[in-house]
Amino acid sequence: MLACPECGDILAIRDRSLFCAQRHNFDIARQGYVSLLTGAATKMSGDTAAMLDARAAFQDARHFAPIADAVATTVGSARQSPPRSILEIGAGTGYYLAAALDAIGEATGTALDVSKPAARRAARAHPRAASILADAWRGLPIRSGQFDVVLSVFAPRNAEEIARILAPGGRFVVVTPTPRHLSELIEPLSMISVDATKQDRLAETLSGHFTELDHTLIEYPMSLTHADISNVVAMGPSAHHAADTRATRIAPLPDPMPITASVTISTYRKD
Repeated sequence: MLACPECGDILAIRDRSLFCAQRHNFDIARQGYVSLLTGAATKMSGDTAAMLDARAAFQDARHFAPIADAVATTVGSARQSPPRSILEIGAGTGYYLAAALDAIGEATGTALDVSKPAARRAARAHPRAASILADAWRGLPIRSGQFDVVLSVFAPRNAEEIARILAPGGRFVVVTPTPRHLSELIEPLSMISVDATKQDRLAETLSGHFTELDHTLIEYPMSLTHADISNVVAMGPSAHHAADTRATRIAPLPDPMPITASVTISTYRKD
């Protein structure tokens, strides 16, 4: 499925490396991922190790398990037949990809992220998942028409490239937060709020490449301790925002505190 990021040729595997007919070679790191980043340093920094630690702790506490379950159900039913290959872009810890693979016993998965700490974690996410370090905005190091489903959860999207790598009949599953997501924390913790037009902007971004088939709202209450709140803030786009005063701001909040989880899961067909 993979393409050489240098020349676009098919990649094969030998021992602990990937290689193409032009003799470009990419070693598989001892942590289990392969870096297909080439050329000048990417401008995309990705998540830090601290952000991923916070995310893993929050996910392990199963606060987002209903979202992961809904993602797995959506991925499994996105096509007329169960998907055989799933790619998650901006995979982070690989949490959602692993949930989909658990639900679809015959599928194989690929986690792609621009963050090296994320690539390391995703390599351990599931026995049937591979992990790639790559910058999706430079062009995906994947051959055209290879994946049955591409998954994007709270992650950026390169619509043109995603359309290129989807197989005939393939589906693109996107998870985006609604303005109600974690809304109780936005003001007291100075978090970045979700744009009310986010879903409209998503549709506009994907227009010309995809047609929306379905969208589902997943919304439910969570009961978060102070430790949970610290993790959910530290794992996302607000991680570096007012970080020096976060503990002070969290201290007067109820412990535990009722917090809303609210996301939209949308399924798209390639035009």
